[in-house]
Amino acid sequence: MATPEFILKLREKIGTDELWLPGVTALVRDEAGRILLGQRSDNLLWSLPSGISEPGEPMSLTCTREVLEETGVKIEVTGLIAIHTTAPVTFPNGDRTVFVDHFFDCRPIGGQAVVGDEESVAVGWFDPSDLPEPLSPGVGRGLGQARLYAETGRTQFD
Repeated sequence: MATPEFILKLREKIGTDELWLPGVTALVRDEAGRILLGQRSDNLLWSLPSGISEPGEPMSLTCTREVLEETGVKIEVTGLIAIHTTAPVTFPNGDRTVFVDHFFDCRPIGGQAVVGDEESVAVGWFDPSDLPEPLSPGVGRGLGQARLYAETGRTQFD
């Protein structure tokens, strides 16, 4: 994915210094309990749909936009599973970023699972007991948080 214009403008001012950005991750489960995953084009790991918020964009809208753009699936956000801050990430160009991720529980309401943009090479629905490899480590963490959210009804913060 091309770097959004607002980030390029910020980078002109701060260079490669650490930049904190609001992000979203979506756990989309269909009626059969399958999970929507995309295989990333940059590292070929299977991951939950995710992305960053545009300035002024509500986080739940970011989530619905990102899932639609990446997977072709229209969703409804049904809950906030967790909010957590990632470890610092250094990109190949030296830019350093920390993401404050908002992890949403979602259900599909339309569309078909297809590769929607250049961020993915494959998209599909998977049974949680039979997930594809190689799998992003974030998927396991997210499924654990989702189980705790389902059991307690409480959003996790860390």
